[in-house]
Amino acid sequence: MNKKRKIAIAAAVGISALSSIAVRAWVGRPDAGPPHEPPQKDMAIDKAMRSEVIDNIIANLDRAYVFPDKAAVIGADLRSRLSHGDFDAIGSAEKFADTLTGVLQDQTHDKHLEVRYFEQAVAEGRDGGPSPEEQADEALHQKQLNYGFANVGRLHFNIGLLDLHAFSRPQPAAGRIAAAMTLLGDTDALIIDLRQCQGGDPDTVMLLASYLFDKPTHLNDIYFRDENRTQERWTTASVPGKRYGQARPVYLLTSNDTISGCEDFAYALKNAGRAKLVGETTAGAAHAGAPHRLSAHFMMFVPSGRPINPVTHGDWEGVGVVPDIKTSAGKALDAAQLTILRKMLSSETDPMRKDDMQKHIDALK
Repeated sequence: MNKKRKIAIAAAVGISALSSIAVRAWVGRPDAGPPHEPPQKDMAIDKAMRSEVIDNIIANLDRAYVFPDKAAVIGADLRSRLSHGDFDAIGSAEKFADTLTGVLQDQTHDKHLEVRYFEQAVAEGRDGGPSPEEQADEALHQKQLNYGFANVGRLHFNIGLLDLHAFSRPQPAAGRIAAAMTLLGDTDALIIDLRQCQGGDPDTVMLLASYLFDKPTHLNDIYFRDENRTQERWTTASVPGKRYGQARPVYLLTSNDTISGCEDFAYALKNAGRAKLVGETTAGAAHAGAPHRLSAHFMMFVPSGRPINPVTHGDWEGVGVVPDIKTSAGKALDAAQLTILRKMLSSETDPMRKDDMQKHIDALK
């Protein structure tokens, strides 16, 4: 396993049984894996291997890629490059995978569409998810990261803060969400920090969002091209523990590193009018999908699902989620607090508290 996260392990962060046919995932950045992963040993490849990989890339795109028209264009381009010898000088498996990923992303601007090399042979039939060993490795890594819950706290003047680094699988995340929302349940405003949030499970995205609404709310749909079906996604009528509700203000902190499932959360809450975003435009990776085996030493991640927002009728692929209050990621927390405190100040009647609040505002400027 190399320093970059394997596709299979990256997918494991967001595995969700949304389909009986294939694993669907909002995956995060591929290089966000366990820091202890040793580098892979590269291998030499020949023309036959390059042709096999490209043929199978084209077949997978034709079958499952979320935009069939783009799949056809990419396929024609890859065949043209292959026939003109554009890849003939590449004898390194690692370089070939990186080159193919670059070609695919340059044409689509789809950050989930990528090819990976594996030193250890990938068994046939490995489409759709990681091996038991990789699942165990990823489970340990997620446990060490507390399943994405980096910190829960309370700032001055009863402002709650949830620092979230991932939306892990629903089963381990559900108890942590309930505990966090109970601790934050009596705050007057809530800041959810997504600046280092690297993706995750769409079911967990919807679970956390459910705490922030008073009744079931239609937030997003996902259209799966390979199955030609659309899955509606609503918040739930009930939640474990204490519901935060939708009367109190919620602010989401974003950065250029906020990606995938974390963008899903931000995009849905912004367009539902439930939260204000503060910080930077997010990474712009919207599509869900699954890993597919290309050959003994190559796999690719094929995005086969795209979100459809009921308000915008679109998504954030390639453009990111634009914040309501634009500032650098480093200043986003201060900017969110300033916005909240200024609104609190306008309605505060206690002279001493009002004076203390104004001093805090001045200190944050």
